[in-house]
Order: sequence, then C-alpha cells, then structure tokens
Amino acid sequence: MRHCSVQVRGLLTREELERYNALMEVGRFLEEQRRHDLAYHVQREVDILIQPAIERLKAKGKQRDQENLRYMIDHGLLDADEE
Repeated sequence: MRHCSVQVRGLLTREELERYNALMEVGRFLEEQRRHDLAYHVQREVDILIQPAIERLKAKGKQRDQENLRYMIDHGLLDADEE
C-alpha cells in the first residue's frame, strides 16, 4: 500500500483520517496474505479518499504564493508590473 504524504495526512479531517487508517490496515493485511488483487481496490479507495486533502494542500500553496508576492511588492523587492 502506498501512503500519502505527511502534508496531505495533516489536512485530512478526523473522519477522513480514521477511514484512511482503517483502509491502510485492511490493505496491509491483504498484502500480507498475498492478496494484491484485492489490495489494489483498497488502494484505489485510499486514492479517492485523499483527493479533497490534496486540493486543500494546493489551495494553501496558492495562498502562500500570493502572500509572498504581496510581501515582495510591499517591500520593494518586486515591481507590481513584474507579476
């Protein structure tokens, strides 16, 4: 089973995180039993589950980039025309 990044896990809601952990446990068990055919389906569910957290991470990154740009313009490190 492939884990998601720590950053993505940090942005999961409590409910999403509980479901994520349960799915990972099931997937790990299936892999131990060499049932990779079934673990594949669990991995797909994990991938679907983490999509909202990935979008939240992207939004945070865009917001941080905008704040950095504003800071650089406000402090004369970048001209407003250079945006």
